[in-house]
Amino acid sequence: MTLRLATPADALALADLGRRAVSAKFEHLYKPEDFAAFMEKAHSDAALARELADPGMRIAVVERGGALAAFCKLVLDSTLPREFSQPHQPLELKQLYTDPAQIGGGMGSQLLTWAVAQAQAEGADEVQLTVYSENHDAQRFYERRGFAKIADIEFWVGNHCDPEFLYARKL
Repeated sequence: MTLRLATPADALALADLGRRAVSAKFEHLYKPEDFAAFMEKAHSDAALARELADPGMRIAVVERGGALAAFCKLVLDSTLPREFSQPHQPLELKQLYTDPAQIGGGMGSQLLTWAVAQAQAEGADEVQLTVYSENHDAQRFYERRGFAKIADIEFWVGNHCDPEFLYARKL
């Protein structure tokens, strides 16, 4: 396994991996039109190209066998609600996804370790993320690594509102 920063050349593979990971875990929860709207906004080729060009975002990928197998995004200035926590400079961990066929291989832990180290290097005092309220596996994953739920929030998928949890880890 190799962990590295994503490059513009990774845009198509990142978009594809994101679509596959989200579809495998969540597509059954939504009306097709809501899911399609969300996927276009969050996981289209164009969306990934914009994020890769954004100086306020870092995207790390894990390669296994020459192909992208996992990735995560780190937003240097968190876009999450700040009224629940008052850190000086929170960073947002966004979209930590693994190829559905490769979950459990340690790539998520490797990416999370990278994200926390990056947050510390940037001078952040907290890492924030959101987790779907029914995604108990992800909740356990983050809790084992020092994150705690600090608030209930909403997440919109098209016109569908999901209950989500805001998690944070002080640095």
